[in-house]
Amino acid sequence: MIKSKKYRNYHEQSDIDNMLKLRKIIATLPYFCHEFFLGVRDTTTTHTRLAYAYDLRLFFEYLHDNNKFCHNIPITELNIEILDMIKPIDISEYMDYLSCYVKNGVDYTNDECGKQRKLSSLKSMYNYFYRTERIQKNPASLVPMPRIHEKEIIRLDVNEVAILLDNVETGKKLTEKQLSYHDKTKVRDLAILTLLLGTGIRVSECVGLDIRDVDFNNNGLLIKRKGGYEQIVYFGEEVERVLRKFYEERSHMVAISGHENALFLSLQKKRMSVRSVEKLVSKYAQTVTTIKRITPHKLRSTFGTSLYNETGDVYLVATVLGHKDVNTTKKHYAALNQNRLRIAANSVKLREK
Repeated sequence: MIKSKKYRNYHEQSDIDNMLKLRKIIATLPYFCHEFFLGVRDTTTTHTRLAYAYDLRLFFEYLHDNNKFCHNIPITELNIEILDMIKPIDISEYMDYLSCYVKNGVDYTNDECGKQRKLSSLKSMYNYFYRTERIQKNPASLVPMPRIHEKEIIRLDVNEVAILLDNVETGKKLTEKQLSYHDKTKVRDLAILTLLLGTGIRVSECVGLDIRDVDFNNNGLLIKRKGGYEQIVYFGEEVERVLRKFYEERSHMVAISGHENALFLSLQKKRMSVRSVEKLVSKYAQTVTTIKRITPHKLRSTFGTSLYNETGDVYLVATVLGHKDVNTTKKHYAALNQNRLRIAANSVKLREK
């Protein structure tokens, strides 16, 4: 007897897709890497493990082409002893290689963030095998992380937010081709941008929403955060009005099989992807006269800034944004903290003038 296919939400399907991709990549790595991925399975997400796999594949390809111990040995035939033969200088040379390299005729570059992520993947693998006493040395631990140069966090001003949302409603400054689709998508598009600006949720959390995840009785969203845990995020009256209007429209849409429960649908009647929302935001961002590069993450930063300015409570901001470590929030809003400290310095008067 054939059982009906169980409905999978966005996150469950993403995990399955990631695991299938992961298996293919692991098949191209040294066999001992299989042990590493099994060892970290219960403490990492499928997204993290997939990122590890891509990074480790690049590392072993580099060793195969540039290291005398690995030269001419097929990557899948490398033994774990090779990890003990690698010295810190070898890893430092690899980090330098990542700055700019050519692969299959394509030029690739990595900034400090890219190098940091790839070194982090390498450190995770070395730490695992060193901790489990499968290797005697841990050269990756001796290589310092690249220094990240702090960048100013881009946020939208109040007037820029108003112009952006107005243009979504009216289609002002859109191209003729964009306007041909605007009537079909403007209610959905306004709901998405208002939701991102009004709650600070991540774009992946937004596209992962199902119809049943919205509770108008309490004005709350049930979202799945990075790391896999669930959290209720509340929204205000402005978001409620826009969402209710979209909900009415969504009730008349018929999605294709497997996407019936998705809240936001593409014109193809499928669940919208992260990339499609990024392109949507970029489209409307071009209608706002500003030198700022507006992305979904900038909308998240805009919400975080507004919430912090209103409350001054960095712990509340951390909770609402889903930051596990409040230091992440403090780092992002350090400039705001400094401004508040300057204000405080002039708030106490010692003598009347």
